[in-house]
This record gives sequence, C-alpha cells and structure tokens, in this order.
Amino acid sequence: MPKVGMEEERKTSIIMGTIKAIHENGYADTTMSLIAKNAGVSTGLPHHYFGSKAAVFNATMSYLLSDLSKQSRSKLLKAKTPQERIHAIIHTNFSGDQFQPSIISAWLAFYILARTEPQTKRLLRVYHRRLVSNLTFEFHRVTDAVSARNAAEGTAAMIDGLWLQRVLTDSAPESAPVTGLVQDYVIKCFASFDAKATAK
Repeated sequence: MPKVGMEEERKTSIIMGTIKAIHENGYADTTMSLIAKNAGVSTGLPHHYFGSKAAVFNATMSYLLSDLSKQSRSKLLKAKTPQERIHAIIHTNFSGDQFQPSIISAWLAFYILARTEPQTKRLLRVYHRRLVSNLTFEFHRVTDAVSARNAAEGTAAMIDGLWLQRVLTDSAPESAPVTGLVQDYVIKCFASFDAKATAK
C-alpha cells in the first residue's frame, strides 16, 4: 500500500518535471518519457495519473495558477488602499517565485496551446477574467465602472505583455524594471481619476 500523500508528491514531481521539460525542449518536443525522467518516476506514471501530455500540461498550469492565487491573497492581506492592493497584484505576478525562466516558458506554452486545446483555453480565460475582475474591483473603488474596467484591462495587458516579452530576450528576467513600468501606468491611471473628479 502506498504511503499517505505519496500520490500527491508524485503528481507534484511530474508537474515540476513538466515545467523543466518544456523550458529545456519546448512544448512540442516534450514527451511523457522526458517528463517522467525529469520527475524521477517510471515512464508510465504520468499516463497513469493524467492520461495525456495535454492533461499533464493543464494540471501543471492549474498548479501554477493556484500558486499565483495563493501568493496574491497573501500580499493582498497586507495592503490597505486600492492602489496598494493593485500594486500587490503586480508584485505577485513579477515576484521571484513567478518571474523566472522556466515558469515564463510554461506560460508561453500556455498561451500557444490555448489556441487549439479547449481545456487550456478555459484555464486561460479563467485566469484572465480573475485578473481583470480583481483589478477592476480595486479601480472601481475610486472611479466609475467604465474607467475602472479600462484601467484594469490596460494593467492586465501590461502584465501579460511584459511576461511574454521576456521570452524574446536572452538576459535573465529582472522583476524591478518591469514592475516599475506597470506601477507607473497604475499611478497615471489614479492621477487621471483625480483630475476627472476635480474637473467636475
């Protein structure tokens, strides 16, 4: 009989092995045997637990999205104002745990596979809706609904765009410069809200 928790440990190892395989080989050249090798498990175990490469990858993205959500909630608990809470969301997305080469490679594969794989597309939509919704809620605390939605969409687009831009560079990802770019956009959004309110 397997030890309690062994199945979850193996699944997590397979997910970590998937991230490593995609980063080193790209999604197209990643095989279940490569994933198993990276995970240190038998070749058949990824098939046993997940069934297919696409299913392993979707489980991997679900794991990364859950981890991102946990980190975001932790940072949001310490923030008080709408602007602080938005900055907490930005910091989470570009934290050292998230903004690293292997995770960036996994996200690039996430976007590409979402074009053709229904479950991956659903996961991407859930992620995007949650990000925009959380940002919209905070912006809406200080401005009208339309302005809040526009600012949230712009902030989300900058986060996603700067993530994907890292794929095109050879240098190691640095969180401070990109975080600053998004925060600067948010600060300008809040300034425009204040100007609009003053003009009334």
